[in-house]
Amino acid sequence: MAGLIPFNRRNSILSREFGNFYNMIDDFFNSNWPYERSFLQGSFRMDVREDDKEYLIEAELPGIDKKDISLEVNEGRVTISVDRKEEISEEKDNYIHRERRHSSMCRSVYLADAEDEGIKANLDNGILKISVPKKDSGRKARRIEIE
Repeated sequence: MAGLIPFNRRNSILSREFGNFYNMIDDFFNSNWPYERSFLQGSFRMDVREDDKEYLIEAELPGIDKKDISLEVNEGRVTISVDRKEEISEEKDNYIHRERRHSSMCRSVYLADAEDEGIKANLDNGILKISVPKKDSGRKARRIEIE
């Protein structure tokens, strides 16, 4: 009887929860952990500011290459998409380790008076900076007489 291990549902649930915890600890010691956690949410942080002449958008995309980013503007809607595919392959002695990952995410913001021409974008140290000029409406408020 000393070699038997009792089995019940609480133990299986508990071991499953600890298994998730151990996986999280393994991820923490992985060098890509902060970047991978942001992809699990399916989104990224984005700030939008404006002044009299333009909108300034900053998106946090750490660890993302320029080739994996798509930037589109359509009738005032600015869309930032990331589609990243990664394959890791290690071979040492008789040990073979291969992993494939695919992650994608997308954010859009509507800017009513955005100009489709003259948009500039720059990726530096994981921050995508986008400058979107405003349309020159040339209109000024005018007073309307009530009859």
